[in-house]
Amino acid sequence: MKLKIKTMVKKIMLLFLLIISWACKDEVQISERIVAKTFNYPILVGKEDNPFIRLQLDSETNDEIVNAIQVSIDGIKKDFIKNIRVYYTENDSLFSNKILFGMVNNPKTVSLINGKQNLKSGTNYFWVSYELTDNVDLTDKVYTDIDYVTIGDKKFGVSNHTGTKALRLGVAVRQHQEDNVHTYRIPGLTTTKDGSLLAVYDVRRESGRDLQGHMDIGVSRSIDNGNTWEPMRIALDMGEWGGLPQKFNGVSDANILVDKNTGTIYLAGLWMHGVINAEGIWQENLTEESDAWNHQWRTKGSQSGFGVNQTSQFLITKSSDDGRTWSDPINLTEMCKDPKWWLWAPAPGHGITLKDGTLVIPTQGRDENGIPFSNITYSKDGGNTWTTSNPASQNTTECMAVELSNGHIMLNIRDNKNREDKSETNGRKIMITEDLGETWTEHPTSNGALIEPTCMASIHRHDYTDNEGASKSIMVFSNPNSKYKRIKQTIKVSLDDGNTWPREYWMELDEGRGAGYSCITSVDNDHIGILYEGSQAHMTFQKININELIKKHD
Repeated sequence: MKLKIKTMVKKIMLLFLLIISWACKDEVQISERIVAKTFNYPILVGKEDNPFIRLQLDSETNDEIVNAIQVSIDGIKKDFIKNIRVYYTENDSLFSNKILFGMVNNPKTVSLINGKQNLKSGTNYFWVSYELTDNVDLTDKVYTDIDYVTIGDKKFGVSNHTGTKALRLGVAVRQHQEDNVHTYRIPGLTTTKDGSLLAVYDVRRESGRDLQGHMDIGVSRSIDNGNTWEPMRIALDMGEWGGLPQKFNGVSDANILVDKNTGTIYLAGLWMHGVINAEGIWQENLTEESDAWNHQWRTKGSQSGFGVNQTSQFLITKSSDDGRTWSDPINLTEMCKDPKWWLWAPAPGHGITLKDGTLVIPTQGRDENGIPFSNITYSKDGGNTWTTSNPASQNTTECMAVELSNGHIMLNIRDNKNREDKSETNGRKIMITEDLGETWTEHPTSNGALIEPTCMASIHRHDYTDNEGASKSIMVFSNPNSKYKRIKQTIKVSLDDGNTWPREYWMELDEGRGAGYSCITSVDNDHIGILYEGSQAHMTFQKININELIKKHD
């Protein structure tokens, strides 16, 4: 009898130990050697891989195996996510040299991604990536957590990943090598009278280099508030003009302007014919095999005078059918350029229509000594004739204009001094004119309020009606929010005509490094849109609700 009792006790104890063992097997242990970092990158429609969480796993041996990673999703409708992929990048902390660990299609709120990956001794990296469907709501956000990582037969939680950032959605409007184009650069964005969005950009076909080169001005059009974009159209292409190859007839730096009264759309671009060398001499006998190169802002790459062999040319084309087709270009160089200037060029981005109907294109150039300046060019007769203003400032270049409440024009300008100035006086040059650029005065916020790494930026006035039917207006600015690098693409809001830019109204869109240029437009009463050169696509579009934008982000 005693023997039977002892045998039964042993069986019960064994069963108990098995239960404990099974329970411990499922228990998640928090591990200090697993570190997760969420990067504030936009998650983009049209992009197969959108990396945003990096897992760092430290191993002391070469025989540990990762078998699974469990991911939780919140904030976004689950049918908006096509799949979740996890990649192993070995010792490389960047999203490169990646090996697919595992993936799950049509993920649920909680998804287990199975795989098998041997860890190497030392630091190892994994990345979590999303691919979106085409029917997302661009104002949604997605929240993601790493629940645990299975190493061998044990589950390890992430010690420092208690909550992730709210990642915004967007669209990859243009990407590297799309349509066999090497690089897309220099964004402009506007909203037509019919409500379409028009995105413009350099189509740099053979390299990412600035003019001179084989490049045209491309246009992407959206008729559904930026959710989808039609195939690219080419608006400015000088082909083999003058018998020179296309790589010696490049067009760049588009500025797009909608006449709010007539609906006519104007697109300006800078054309370079051939090459003017460092001594200011136009190069003869160029062929497809020639490797001559210079840039209109370098050395004497553009000179005084009007001729195509003397100076870069200011072209303008227009569309009367909502951006579907574009006219043959008109050359405004002789009409507007001071013949002593070395260069007169569009400033990339968008122009504006003033309340009195005057059309304004921000412009830039180099004076008779080659010193850069910024100014405006305007038309008071519906685009038939144009006049160029006096320079607003010197040693400055790309600029954008906005009309203030009192009808004056504010010019927000890239300032070359900021290449060296990283002090409290680092900041955009801000100039004001009340007489269309005949005279200029410096604004109190100049060189201090809006820092920059010396890069193009965007400023835009958004007029809207609030929920109570009152007319309101805000000023919206975007650029890389850094004095040193083109990182942290950020939107800032002013509620008082650009006099202050409170930190609580800043919104970072992309913390990664990109080329940094951007352009903002009003999508509709309740939303703005931005097209920018981000870390995840050459041309990234995002749409933001105004109510969220003016909510304080303490």
